[in-house]
Amino acid sequence: MNHLTILEALPDSLSAELIERMQADRAAAWQNPHRTNNEDVIRRFNRPQDVSSLWRPAFVRDTEKILHLPAYNRYNGKTQVFSFRSNDDLSRRGLHVQLVARIARDIGFALGLNQDLIEAIGLGHDLGHTPFGHAGERCLDSILFARTGRHFYHNVHSVRVMDVLYGRNISLQTLDGALTHNGEYEQRVFELSGLSSFDEFDELVSECYTKADMAIGHLRPSTLEACVVRISDIIAYVGRDRQDAIEAGLLSGDDFEDGMGGAYNSWILTRASIDIIEHSYGKNHIEMSEALFAELSRAKAENYAKIYRSGGVEGERADVLNHAFNLMYEHFLGDLRAGDSSSYIFRHHINRISAQLKNYGRSYDWEHDFNQTVVDYIASMTDGYFTELASKLFPELHFPQRTYINES
Repeated sequence: MNHLTILEALPDSLSAELIERMQADRAAAWQNPHRTNNEDVIRRFNRPQDVSSLWRPAFVRDTEKILHLPAYNRYNGKTQVFSFRSNDDLSRRGLHVQLVARIARDIGFALGLNQDLIEAIGLGHDLGHTPFGHAGERCLDSILFARTGRHFYHNVHSVRVMDVLYGRNISLQTLDGALTHNGEYEQRVFELSGLSSFDEFDELVSECYTKADMAIGHLRPSTLEACVVRISDIIAYVGRDRQDAIEAGLLSGDDFEDGMGGAYNSWILTRASIDIIEHSYGKNHIEMSEALFAELSRAKAENYAKIYRSGGVEGERADVLNHAFNLMYEHFLGDLRAGDSSSYIFRHHINRISAQLKNYGRSYDWEHDFNQTVVDYIASMTDGYFTELASKLFPELHFPQRTYINES
């Protein structure tokens, strides 16, 4: 199937047959038997204050917990794709998670799924991202692996942020959705994992640290809601990142194979949502057509070739960034070993995390593994915080200066 045939094979509306079926189902108060209900919630700790209520159902509570995390507030200071550019119209990670949640809620509503769970997963799935997006993630992974044999992945760290660092007693279903969201591993059909306990989940998380892609690449969501978020993650960035590349001046609309330029974002949002609803309604799995799968794979490959490997951080400042990450890592590891309580890692990280956890009767075991504590700190940083602190500690570093007004 050639590219034009694929584009033509993706309709812009649901079939008349499915619309009629959906209308009949709604009139009959149909409930999707495969959805995750609020009474299905599983938490690590059975706390009275986390019990579902009529006005604050189980997964609404997860969303509210996530919204109040300091890590959520830092989304808007973290790169989606482009860093060191003075253009406030370029997407930041805060917008990305909102787009994922919005797209997934739309699809989930049509499929009769739990939209509250979808929103919680969508808003929390990237909490573990480093500064400078995937470029920063690769830097931290390389350093951690060289020192400990463990890997760093943002989806795994998202779980740690919610479950360990802030101890908010987030549900197993939301944590599982964050762990398995990784949109870099697209699939045409998403079958459920069957995971049902924290013991199984903790074992999965542990394997991700040591087995890398052998574990990450085989992760499957345990709920249909998480499956929808995983697909929506790809849908959200494949078109929006193209718009940002055009806005940043890296590419023009004519540089893309389909000839749609920035309009591709709206085109793929509509057609992908319709395709997934059409092929998943009433089923115990989530799937897309061969045509949509081929198109998403093609569009992602084009984005990698023309945007991520050439215009993102990795194409412009990978060497500077990698050097800065190594310097920062060594510096703060040394401060921990020396017990230097005046260090920023104590003042801006350990003390703050400890104070947060104390409110929930928990503590931060930062002394157990200094390498992990340094990773926790660096991953928590926004782009601006990282560059300012790195420049203060290491004046020889030269980051590109963001400037909105260029007189030349």
